[in-house]
Amino acid sequence: MKNINDIAFVVSARLSSERLPRKMIKPFCGTTLTDIVIEKMLKSSIVPKENIYLSACDKELIQIANKHDIKIYKRSRESSEYEKTLAQILEWHDKIGFKYYIMISGCCPLLKIETIDGFINNFVESEYDGLFAVFEKKNMIWDCDRSPILTEHVETLNTKEMVPFYEAAHCLYAGRTDWIPQGKHTGTFAKKDDPPLYVVGENEAFDIDYLWQFEMCEVLYGRKK
Repeated sequence: MKNINDIAFVVSARLSSERLPRKMIKPFCGTTLTDIVIEKMLKSSIVPKENIYLSACDKELIQIANKHDIKIYKRSRESSEYEKTLAQILEWHDKIGFKYYIMISGCCPLLKIETIDGFINNFVESEYDGLFAVFEKKNMIWDCDRSPILTEHVETLNTKEMVPFYEAAHCLYAGRTDWIPQGKHTGTFAKKDDPPLYVVGENEAFDIDYLWQFEMCEVLYGRKK
């Protein structure tokens, strides 16, 4: 079992996204995506406030962190604007003094506090040093050569009866900070349970990359509230 005080809780944000620039401060249901994810961390029954960091370099994002009185890792402009190694993107890994980290995406505003806490508890109580959020899918799948991979019950197209597979949710990640320079992030992704998988609801993992996703998610978030 891990000590919660050994874990940094990091939200990385930038305004230079190519697909939807400045989405992290774009008005969203009377607030912003950055405010939403920080407020969820602060409402968590598990997360120590002093372990929460916003990793950002843009002054607008830093102002939001200051408003919520959380710690700031002032990342370099280069780490947010160019393709880099994992250690260069997550440059805070050896500078904030924690053995473990949990990263929470600010681009999934439908993610529930209960799901975040469940992920944290699973990581703290497990023997593993990594954890990766996924959602369950049931469908017919082909590889890049168009060879079938999952074809059970294809004769009836009954996907409900198919064996599930798991897709990256891109919303919650956990690992050791000393893995980051090795490019391991949450694990090697080379074998079973490396990293272990944590299943979340696909609706919660709705990830905003484009304007249409932003607008759709804003409607769903507003209805949820």
